[in-house]
Order: sequence, then C-alpha cells, then structure tokens
Amino acid sequence: MNNYVQRFLLENLDIRGAIVHLDSVWQQMLQDRHYPAPVMQLLGEMSATTLLLGDNLKQPGRLTVQLKGNGPVSMLVIDCNESLRLRGMAKYAPPITAQPVPDLLGHGQLVLTLDMASMREAYQSIVPLDGETVVEIFEHYFRQSEQLPSRLFLVTSDDAIFGILLQKLPAADQLDPDGWTRAGILAATVQEQTMFNQTAETILSSLFAEEAVRIFDARTVNYGCQDDPAKIYGMLQSLGREEINAILQEHGEVVVHDDICNKEYRFDALTIDAIFREAGPTVH
Repeated sequence: MNNYVQRFLLENLDIRGAIVHLDSVWQQMLQDRHYPAPVMQLLGEMSATTLLLGDNLKQPGRLTVQLKGNGPVSMLVIDCNESLRLRGMAKYAPPITAQPVPDLLGHGQLVLTLDMASMREAYQSIVPLDGETVVEIFEHYFRQSEQLPSRLFLVTSDDAIFGILLQKLPAADQLDPDGWTRAGILAATVQEQTMFNQTAETILSSLFAEEAVRIFDARTVNYGCQDDPAKIYGMLQSLGREEINAILQEHGEVVVHDDICNKEYRFDALTIDAIFREAGPTVH
C-alpha cells in the first residue's frame, strides 16, 4: 500500500510541486460509508488537496478544510495533523446524481482552520466557493492566500487517490519564460490507470523527462481515526450525571456517534456508572 506526500522541485524552472497518493487510507475512510460516486469524487479531491496543504505544518497542530454550501452536498470536511493523519466525511441529501460541482455544492464557502498549540486562537480563512470544479476552487484559494500561481491535477477512484500540485516561484519567468506553461501541459497528461501503481520517482521522470527534478523524502500518510474512549468518557462527564441519567431513562442507553470517523459508541447504565466513578470501563 502507498500512502504518501512527496515534494519536488523543477530546478531549472523554479517551479515547486508535490505528489499525493492514497490507497489503503482512502479505502479506510470510505469503509461502510456507501457514498454515491459524485460525493466520493468530491471527498477524494478534497482529501488530496488537504494533504498538500497540511504537509506545510511544521509543528503540532491540525488543519481542517470544509466546503459548505446549500446544495445537495451540504458539507465536506477533511482534517489532518502535522503527522499527516487524515480523517474526513461528507453530508448530503440523497438521491445524488452526477452534476456539475456548483450544482452539487450550491452557494457556499471554503473554510480553512489552522489550530496549533503555539497559537493563542485558531486561524481561520473563509472564501466563497469560486470555480466550476474542486480544482478551480482550490487554485483560486492558492492565488489569494499564497500569492503564487498554482495548478492542481487530481484523480479519484474508489480504490485510490492521486494528485499533483505545481506552484510557480518568483524566478520562474526569468529562468524560462515558457517553463510554467510547459510544466502545466506535461502535468495535465496524468492518467488514472498509469499513475496509481507507480512510484513518485517514476511518475516525475515520465512527466518531466527533459527537466532537472529534485525529489525530496516522502512523508507517510495514515488514517486519523482511532478508538479514543477516554475522549468520549470526558465528553459524557462534561454533560453531567443529571443530563446523562435523563437520556438513560428515556432511551435505556446513551448513544454517541462520531460522524467524522463513522463510529458509534453505546453505553448502558452500568457502564455509565463506571464512567462517572472514573473506573475506565471498556466501551461495548
């Protein structure tokens, strides 16, 4: 299985870039979700782009990227931390059919939130959904936020995700006036069947055969959802025994659903007693 982000530099063109590839992590995110194909594609393209952004985290923190709108796909949310542990989910109103992205998302916003231990409060950037595709939405964001011309090329299937980011650095036009255009044309030749099963080195050598490519060490991506009973116990304790008892009396159990990880926790009265005694019981 190959789950990684790998940065590179087209040295003679002053163009930087990165490749992202997911297979088993992507399959874990989709497990038991049963997303329609249009939703799966949107989520896959967002996952790839979030990792390309999150790879810039240099200290403990979490990047959360949301697309929110009034269309049938009302929300897509992806987050990753500085170790590239990735999670994500979508909310939509079925039935969903293949439609242009603006019709699927409707009018809405792209929201990026960066929360780091070193920051007093989280940083948030909110921009309108501007573009006919997810690629165009994020290329518009890159132009506004990083002040760098950027090109994204994304491919999603139910087995894997592949993406390439190119960014034009300040000296690019001086080194080669046609370099930026040429690099974009070459990257656009990416094909789903040929890219998914090749290494980053092979892909870059194939795409940019005539260019000097410096390839940096790959970073591994992992699935970010893990069982964390202590967090659920703390949430229940914060609600207070009186409120939890009211839920128990009405429903006979307490059910907590973690939407982003698609996991359900169920607690009966005995388990609730143990939690409030801080006995550390096992979720069942």
